[in-house]
Amino acid sequence: MSAAPVIELRDVVTRFGRNLVHDGVDLAVAAGEVVALVGGSGSGKTTLLRHIIGLTRPSAGTVRLFGEPLLDGPAERVRALQRRFGVLFQQGALFSAFSVAENIAFPLRESRVANEAEIRDLVALKLAMVELEPAHALLKPAELSGGMVKRVALARALALEPELLLLDEPTAGLDPDRSAAFVALIRSLQRRLGLTVVLVTHDVDTLAALATRVAVLGERRILSYATLDDTLKVDHPFIRRFFHGEHGRRALARAQGGD
Repeated sequence: MSAAPVIELRDVVTRFGRNLVHDGVDLAVAAGEVVALVGGSGSGKTTLLRHIIGLTRPSAGTVRLFGEPLLDGPAERVRALQRRFGVLFQQGALFSAFSVAENIAFPLRESRVANEAEIRDLVALKLAMVELEPAHALLKPAELSGGMVKRVALARALALEPELLLLDEPTAGLDPDRSAAFVALIRSLQRRLGLTVVLVTHDVDTLAALATRVAVLGERRILSYATLDDTLKVDHPFIRRFFHGEHGRRALARAQGGD
């Protein structure tokens, strides 16, 4: 018997009042995949991500993680499922009053899976994983560059050693060099840790460097779910604009080693 998908969405419908955002979204993400979720403004990418992590419920349909519904059942089972994924929010969402070390330690303390000595060791380990120095542990978020905020947020997302990592616009706000370095870090960690990754992105460079599959959200459903090469063959107005416009062509050429 094949393993259940890490993420499975079936017939997901999302309504906000009279506004129908999703109308029958189906998506299954297998273990080890890196899936880029793309779509036009207002297509509901971040809303779908919020459904996946359990911050919101769809109006109809089912959302399952690791073969189980996230928000149903005993509280302990729900908490156990939540410990199996980590989330990197778009702006990092670090606690401004906490130091870097306290931010990374927060999920460890909340889940009560380690004592204070173990937490100190784990914080040091996670800092090293995202290529930050021990001295950075004492800094506050306001003292960090944009790239460092992303790395601390990634360290926090990985604190509980999740199997699934969800990223909302991971390179937003970064200059090209810092963006490329952060993408390389994510790619290295994904391979080293065997993570399943879902990322919402509008950046073709990030997508081309990371994704094994692309899910295109539009017209309130998944228009295409395929490899990048097969996605490029789909004849749809959004796909033509996103991938075959000037920025998309340049990004794809860079990914393929062109000019």
